[in-house]
Amino acid sequence: MNVILLVDGYNIIGAWPELRELKNKNLALARDLLIEKMAEYQAYTGYRVIVVFDAHMVSGIGKKYNNYRVDIVYTRENETADERIEKLVMELKRIDTQIYVATSDFVEQSVTFGKGALRKSARELIIELDGAEKSIKKNVEKTKKKQPSTKIPLSSEIAEIFERWRRGDR
Repeated sequence: MNVILLVDGYNIIGAWPELRELKNKNLALARDLLIEKMAEYQAYTGYRVIVVFDAHMVSGIGKKYNNYRVDIVYTRENETADERIEKLVMELKRIDTQIYVATSDFVEQSVTFGKGALRKSARELIIELDGAEKSIKKNVEKTKKKQPSTKIPLSSEIAEIFERWRRGDR
């Protein structure tokens, strides 16, 4: 089954303390950090992630692009993120696709639930993301500790010589 996570960008930024604080200093950096975190989440879960931002916070007309393999959508002028998310739920909903909408906007949760999507609050999403980050960190540490294995039994002295050759040390 395909899983898609639609993220109400500014709603999540306003709900997560780290991003909310950053937004007050630099909105663009808060957006970038959210996108980076969603890229990690996407890589860990395998979900397709689409982050939707309201156009009223940035100049220009609606646009869509891909960053870190995450789809980023800026709505058109006079279109809210909620409206775009509702359209995306209708466009993307299929029998083999499960859609989650990440927002803490209760009305938006209700509307998208009525259209067939499941809700994920900002709090639930940050808890899942923290778990994913801890798991990634744990796997990286485990990989660092793992010694390279070889099928040829070598004495430690010979293995050290080969390692120096591999590094280019003589």
